[in-house]
Amino acid sequence: MLMKVEGKKDMATEKRDKNNVNLKKRKEIFVYGNYRKYYGYRLHNMEEDPRLQVFKREWFENKDCLDIGCNQGLVTLTIAKKFFCRSIVGIDIDKGLIDDAKCNLRNTVRKNQSQDILARGLVPEGLNSGAFYERNVSQSSNEEILYTQCYPSLPREHDLLQRVSFHCENFVENTNVCREKFHAILCLSVTKWIHLNWGDSGLLTLFSKIWRLLKPGGVLLLESQPWASYKRYRRLSEATRTNYSNIHLHPDQFRDILLDKVGFRSADTITDNLSGTVAGFDRPIIAFKK
Repeated sequence: MLMKVEGKKDMATEKRDKNNVNLKKRKEIFVYGNYRKYYGYRLHNMEEDPRLQVFKREWFENKDCLDIGCNQGLVTLTIAKKFFCRSIVGIDIDKGLIDDAKCNLRNTVRKNQSQDILARGLVPEGLNSGAFYERNVSQSSNEEILYTQCYPSLPREHDLLQRVSFHCENFVENTNVCREKFHAILCLSVTKWIHLNWGDSGLLTLFSKIWRLLKPGGVLLLESQPWASYKRYRRLSEATRTNYSNIHLHPDQFRDILLDKVGFRSADTITDNLSGTVAGFDRPIIAFKK
């Protein structure tokens, strides 16, 4: 009888331990808002982010751009393809997300090159189109460049591999900041996470660095989360708890801060309510001109 009782206890303990492990997995914490499936629940089954519908081509075309908090780089890549910017850099504090972004870049190039080749019927002799497509999509980025050199007449998505880059970087704490480098800077749904992790000083550092990095006449596209959304995430870490209690600069003040304190010369709200946006993500986007 004793052995049976002990066996039941062991099974109960094993089940409890398994439940605890599953609970921990479900409660994975993203202190910096660095969600792995962010676009999945923001966009659902939509092919394009609705925010891109209100962006102007003139902000990006043949311009140098920066995307702060790029996550997996899907918006960064779409801007490069849709608006033909000269260059665009995506940065994020999460190395895993940057690795995903680089993978998305390579996959995008492979897919587009394969489709272009098939559409033009430029398949190497002795290899059917299906086999060529399968081989081509598995090639490395170096092989892609070599192959496009063999077919210079093919469109190459304006050399995405040359124009788009992704880097892991803590924008707030990075001290190596040059001046007047970009024509357009995107800061979409990032301010809350910087605010909670680095407080008011971190937010002001963000704004001042953006100002220094923008060329004269450049544009900052700012999408801020509302103050009401801060409360839910205030207990993510000791830093977020402390900073939340000491924040004095609220999102409804950001416009005045950027105009009166930082030095932007104009601010235009380009959208208040995007059609097709998932509930909770219909935030105003403001274009600040330097």
